[in-house]
Amino acid sequence: MINLIMSGENIAEAKHNLETPNKIEVNSISKRKIPSRVDINNLMSKVREEERKQKKENVVLFGFISGVVVVTGIIASL
Repeated sequence: MINLIMSGENIAEAKHNLETPNKIEVNSISKRKIPSRVDINNLMSKVREEERKQKKENVVLFGFISGVVVVTGIIASL
């Protein structure tokens, strides 16, 4: 049969492990400054930067595909 009786030491340890802290730090959240207005110039610069990245990726992809087609054509013509 299974022994379900716990010693007093184990019960105290179990209670200690179940305790949760009452203090929750909210200071880090309240210290951040939240601007009251949105700067449209910052938003537009982020959008432009994303467009530049997208355009660069497209050029690299197009160059890679073109290179593969040219190499395949050269190999096929031999």
